[in-house]
Amino acid sequence: ESGEIILRSGIRRRVPLTELQGVKALSDRLCFSAGHEQVQLFLGSTAAGKWASAILAPPVGLARKFGIKNKTVVRTMGSIDDDTLKSALAEAARVSATDADLIVAYVDTPASLRATLQEAKAQLLKAVPIWMVYAKGPGHSLSESAIRALLRANGMMDTKVASVSAELTALRFSLRKSA
Repeated sequence: ESGEIILRSGIRRRVPLTELQGVKALSDRLCFSAGHEQVQLFLGSTAAGKWASAILAPPVGLARKFGIKNKTVVRTMGSIDDDTLKSALAEAARVSATDADLIVAYVDTPASLRATLQEAKAQLLKAVPIWMVYAKGPGHSLSESAIRALLRANGMMDTKVASVSAELTALRFSLRKSA
């Protein structure tokens, strides 16, 4: 996972990456301490090195996950209230409803999802990708499967997923390429 390591074998634990100490690859092992426990995972020399590098690398920011650069023009749709999302959008060149390179839409109900899809239709047909941002977890009126079903039925394909914040997640869709 992006924010934690999940151990499922002899040790069954979830450990946030921020709690790992002394992370290093030694030969074919990934070594670290978690709390007072010393852990060695036998992964093979290539995998151990890749895991150590990935764990030690700084986290990827939301703007980068979304593909937002300083030249990107973004169209926003829906209520963008989340501070993490606002910060990512601030890295774009500008926000424009007409000539966007990317659409970021907050949806919270099936009706808002359908309305967003209809309102963005012209740009989506021009192959502008869209990030559908919605509430995480069960108990909300809009689920990941409902979003996927509607957009796939409208010729879109989900191509990425990103955690936005503790409360929000997002799916990226692009127009399905013709065979």
